[in-house]
Amino acid sequence: MKSTISLFIVLLALVAMAPAQNKKLSPELQNPPDGAVNVIVQFTAPPTARHHQKVLSRGGTLRQELGLVQAAAYSMPSSAVADLANDPEVAYVAPDRPLSGALSSDATLDYHTETVNAPYAWGLGLDGTGIGVAVIDSGIINVPDLHDADSRIVYSQSFVGDGSEGASDQYGHGSHVAGIIGGNGKKSSAPSDFYTFNGIAPNVNLINLRVLDENGQGTDSQVISAIQTAISLKSSYNILVMNLSLGRPVYESYMLDPLCQAVEQAWQAGIVVVVSAGNNGRDNSFNNEGYGTITSPANDPFVITVGAMKTMGTAGRDDDLIATYSSKGPTLFDHIAKPDLVAPGNLIISLYAPALTLNQLYPENEIPYSLYRTDGSAMPSNTYYILSGTSMAAPMVSGAAALMLQLDPTLTPDEIKARLMKTASKNFPQYSSYTDPITGITYTDQYDVFTIGAGYLDIQAAVSSTDLSSGVALSPRVKYHPRSQTVRFVRSSFAVWGGSSAWSNFAVWGGNVFVSNQFAVWGGSSPAANFAVWGGSAPWGNTTNSGFFAVWGGNYIASSSTANSEILINGDK
Repeated sequence: MKSTISLFIVLLALVAMAPAQNKKLSPELQNPPDGAVNVIVQFTAPPTARHHQKVLSRGGTLRQELGLVQAAAYSMPSSAVADLANDPEVAYVAPDRPLSGALSSDATLDYHTETVNAPYAWGLGLDGTGIGVAVIDSGIINVPDLHDADSRIVYSQSFVGDGSEGASDQYGHGSHVAGIIGGNGKKSSAPSDFYTFNGIAPNVNLINLRVLDENGQGTDSQVISAIQTAISLKSSYNILVMNLSLGRPVYESYMLDPLCQAVEQAWQAGIVVVVSAGNNGRDNSFNNEGYGTITSPANDPFVITVGAMKTMGTAGRDDDLIATYSSKGPTLFDHIAKPDLVAPGNLIISLYAPALTLNQLYPENEIPYSLYRTDGSAMPSNTYYILSGTSMAAPMVSGAAALMLQLDPTLTPDEIKARLMKTASKNFPQYSSYTDPITGITYTDQYDVFTIGAGYLDIQAAVSSTDLSSGVALSPRVKYHPRSQTVRFVRSSFAVWGGSSAWSNFAVWGGNVFVSNQFAVWGGSSPAANFAVWGGSAPWGNTTNSGFFAVWGGNYIASSSTANSEILINGDK
């Protein structure tokens, strides 16, 4: 405790000596390099020509209007950014940041549909019919598994502008995601096939919004434009679910981040937004054991943030373990408890087509026909491919949401999120470890609320639930209490879990979550800070204080990440 107090004093001294920062500028723009910079400027009101002129008069050019978040994307001299931020009608200025999507290999059946109990829902006649799912990704290839009589890709648009073939997938990531959501297994349904690669909701309609190029790269402004388009098309295509298997590091509070503000607008428009948590759970750069590595926009409390589990090549869930790369909470700056739940995401088999970038870079991820055909050869399949990452876990939940909405179209995004979290399976071990065969490094995970959230996706339980909830399903904020050295949920009277006992923290997150040093998980009952989720010494910084301040000091801890931080070359085998 004494060392913690001392470090607080040192930190305050450093803050006092640091130059004053403009709160309306993102961290990267406080001292930008010389030259032109692409920025997103959020205004205090919807931007008009008069607002654009504020940038143009400073040597900037308008790249794209982003009315969804009262913003626009510009290119402007970096030397003029600070002056622009001083304008009272400018709310916040951030770079138009790069982001990307996720992947891996090993030829074994993943059984993800059985693991999450999807066949139960199919037995009820639920297959996603009539529900539109917007896939904001690298595009979707039009293959037989996404056809019935006609293609179920009912709308396509590209926001990349790279001169390639429209909205068709050139990378391979978006098609894989689309197959997990809505593939019908047509190319693995021959009489000689002993396993069919179905998606979770095999008859949904897909709205293909391409924002990642042939290398899996995109920008905030492209994603925001796609979200804005999905909202405008909601009634035309009954878009009730949106999948974002992409992300980038967190640089500021979700309340300032334009990407987070955009996903909130979709949520408020009645669309269930599902986002991958990120693949930085192995990052121990700041002695934080992978905590505090949730990416944006998964750090937003409205959306459903999904981490990745390993099915261990079996249909049952009893032996399933967390994937060591799955990013952990709490979120930076805001300290939101994330992820919200976990789903299969490791070594998942889904759709692709030959000659896409991922296939060319990682041919070892191809699977042989013999994996699913009794008379199959060792030749690689031209339809199915293996990828790993939280990018593969998120579409599991998107598919589940589509099934729930087909059963009851009146459900709101908050009700979907609340039911998914409450019904998630909460049976986990206390620890698990995995040794990377290439590096020899062993990673150990604790099954706490910042690693597995409210539990493991269970579609049977979710579609069977009739629990009613009131209020918003915001992921709760957590707060560190130095006197007791505990981390507690901050109670909110507006949230679903701030009310009746049926939606208490214990009911939603479960009572078997393991805590460091064997302290009680749910100790304490302060009205202002409900249940303790951590007791004793925190896991971030068991031997030093650097991990603690990386998570709780609001520091940017993704310095080792790049625009490719979501790319996972090898999954946990």
